[in-house]
Amino acid sequence: MKLVVCFPGIGYHCDKPLLYYSRKLAACAGYDHTLLLQYTYHKDGLRGSPAALREAFDTLYAQAEAQLSAVDWPQYDDVLFLSKSIGTAVSAAFAQRHGIPCRQILYTPLSLTFALAPQNALAFLGTADPWSDASSVAAAARANGTPLCLYAVSYTHLRAHETDSYLVCRLLLEKKKDAVFCLKKKCLKKKKYTNDQI
Repeated sequence: MKLVVCFPGIGYHCDKPLLYYSRKLAACAGYDHTLLLQYTYHKDGLRGSPAALREAFDTLYAQAEAQLSAVDWPQYDDVLFLSKSIGTAVSAAFAQRHGIPCRQILYTPLSLTFALAPQNALAFLGTADPWSDASSVAAAARANGTPLCLYAVSYTHLRAHETDSYLVCRLLLEKKKDAVFCLKKKCLKKKKYTNDQI
């Protein structure tokens, strides 16, 4: 059995495009079980405040722990963590603290994410993302040995249908050409998105 777990960001739930379409890609790759986490956090003032961000991380991590407490991890042959924004830090911390041998896809990670040393990970970041200092995140990713795909756009334009080739080639399906064909040709219908759909 193969499991995909989605760690959303604050205000970016699991049915938003990046996580939604990545789950579709994972399903094509044989990930037949899915867990979607949900967070509750209402405080403002996170941007530019490491202390507030850390408080938010601690709160969301505790919620993730509670939601994942009953998972029997050893029953799965393969585990993939998909995460967005502060969810990238939550997923990295969970994998590290529980010793879970998973693959990780990090959308718009924070510097905090790489302080938690995510393993077997691939990251995507828009250089105009207001939540991340792209140069700092890129340096942290290099220091951690995490491949980082940078896009000269804001996070709102970093779209799942633009990243499927990276997901396929770099992490999900290395050396599985038949599944690569499935992901690229069959499971995602190429279409144009307007900004209000992103």
